[in-house]
Amino acid sequence: MNDIPQTLAQMKNRGRRLIGCFPLYPPLELLHSFGLTPVVLWGMNGSVQNYDSSDRHLQNYTCRVARGLTGFIIDQAAGLFDALFMYNACDTLRNLPEIIATEVELPMLRLHVPALPEERTGAKGYLQDRIRSLVKDLEQFTRRPFSADAFMASTALYRKQRALCRSLDTLCAAGGIPFARAAEVLQSAHVLGVEDHIAVLEHELAHPPSPARTPGARVMASGIQAPPATLMEVMDDSGITVAANDIATLARSYADCPPAQPDPSGYYCDFYFRHYPCSTMLPAGDRRIEVLMQRVRDSDIRGFIFFGEKFCEYEYLEFPHLQDRMKDRGVATLFLEIGAEDLANLMPMKTRIEAFAEMLGH
Repeated sequence: MNDIPQTLAQMKNRGRRLIGCFPLYPPLELLHSFGLTPVVLWGMNGSVQNYDSSDRHLQNYTCRVARGLTGFIIDQAAGLFDALFMYNACDTLRNLPEIIATEVELPMLRLHVPALPEERTGAKGYLQDRIRSLVKDLEQFTRRPFSADAFMASTALYRKQRALCRSLDTLCAAGGIPFARAAEVLQSAHVLGVEDHIAVLEHELAHPPSPARTPGARVMASGIQAPPATLMEVMDDSGITVAANDIATLARSYADCPPAQPDPSGYYCDFYFRHYPCSTMLPAGDRRIEVLMQRVRDSDIRGFIFFGEKFCEYEYLEFPHLQDRMKDRGVATLFLEIGAEDLANLMPMKTRIEAFAEMLGH
């Protein structure tokens, strides 16, 4: 994760066909079954020297996710990826394919996920039709036919990987691994092949840090992406135990997995319509608050830290109501807003995390 371009270049040199994907929940199993290695392009700020390339196309008040992603693709994608894949999410990201096409000549595969619940007339049939069209596009791009057996094998690999991710979460909640280390290992899934990430997870679970940490105040962390490593280390050093996380690049990506089936159109209807609730997936939004409150009860959470992406209206619209629900249950909340320009000076946020941990300790 410290040098994503180098990691991708090494994979490319080993003969992998890389397909860069955004936003966070692409049909990884389907892409993998066609012999591609999907890479989820999220949190690319560390691999972008500046925002000059993205700021030619995006206003500088768009979130750092979009700015970092756009800059990375424009500056570096041509030498790394065989193709790009995108489905629709927020207003900024849904317009990126047209912007990127003016700068980068790479094949672009697309999927439109309906922003409607499954029970709405036509929603399920529409998504099934879009998945079938994507299968045809992949057959044309890769010059190989769809294989139900290959799809089931890829599904089994990702099911195993997500189960191992949840096991690492459990270890973190018990104090067996610092949150900063767990998050680094978990987020490496986005830039590694699934087979490589399974090996990393198995090694980490078999060789946890020793000795285990004494569990401290039980906290849930939330946000579109994990905070900078410096802030996670402050949380660990302050005695906070991240007993549950609701971070999109972490738990929202591996929280659950639909039942295996050989038909991709049915599998991805389950995947998208019944996905763990995320503010970027509108059909799941109505379930989100109750799912979070249930996790707070199940994990005996005493504090909730929300790492907000500056200018991300999807997350911000739900936070006031979520904060009220947490208050009713006696859960303390801390809101930290992080923008691209804040990464150079995190000291005020460190102080606020330390003060929050001290308050929970008392």
